[in-house]
Amino acid sequence: MNLIKRTFTAAVLLGSLFVIIQYAPDWVFFLCGLAFALAALLEFYQLTGKKGLGPQKVLGTGLGALVLLAFYVRTVPLEAALFAAVLLAGVYFVVAVNTAEKLALFPASFVTTLAGVLYVAFPLGFIFRIRLEEGPFYLYYLAAVVFVGDTGAFFIGKPFGRHKMTPIASPNKSWEGSAGGFLFAAAGAVAARFLLLPAVPLATVVLTSLVVHAAAQVSDPLESLFKRAVGVKDSSNSLPGHGGFLDRIDSLILAAPVLYYILELFWK
Repeated sequence: MNLIKRTFTAAVLLGSLFVIIQYAPDWVFFLCGLAFALAALLEFYQLTGKKGLGPQKVLGTGLGALVLLAFYVRTVPLEAALFAAVLLAGVYFVVAVNTAEKLALFPASFVTTLAGVLYVAFPLGFIFRIRLEEGPFYLYYLAAVVFVGDTGAFFIGKPFGRHKMTPIASPNKSWEGSAGGFLFAAAGAVAARFLLLPAVPLATVVLTSLVVHAAAQVSDPLESLFKRAVGVKDSSNSLPGHGGFLDRIDSLILAAPVLYYILELFWK
């Protein structure tokens, strides 16, 4: 039954994502991505809330939406949106912290609320920029590098994994699986290049895939640390058979910004 749920959920997600990425107007793509990113941000706050850190969910999601909006409305400088998030958080806590009990929770609450914005919302905003500035094919390239690489890491690591890579964060990950991930990521990048990006030099595509997948291999266990810290397997049960929204995009959190800046600095 779990396999059926996973397959059905994956089919619905992949089909919906393809239609949105390929055909949706920019504003529709932004709104759909915004909803997904804020759902992941709320899951982050739920995880940290279980440790008694007191994140302010409503404030944090509002600030996350503000920062993400700056990726879509290019007339709003991104640094201004980030500063506005810090400023508004400061105003909120100065007003809201009015008892000794709230004062005791203030440092953790303030830091965790802003950490969610910086860790989840801010990096995911680069997915908007890649689609808006480069086009949908570059998002398919990103998906090929990250998700094909993850698949390769699983299929190589499961039978051949002997040396643990991150035993605390992800006990099942191994260095052998990591090597398989890089091989599959490069293969996915080559396929994407011939199908979608024929004008880009092959060496550039492969080298970029290795750097981007390296970021993804850090991003995945980083999210796992939050789950291990509170003793849960998934960030939520929102997506049947696949855990939560944060679980689905954990590898993209660091990979998307890395790809964006490589495109900006080296592909142009």
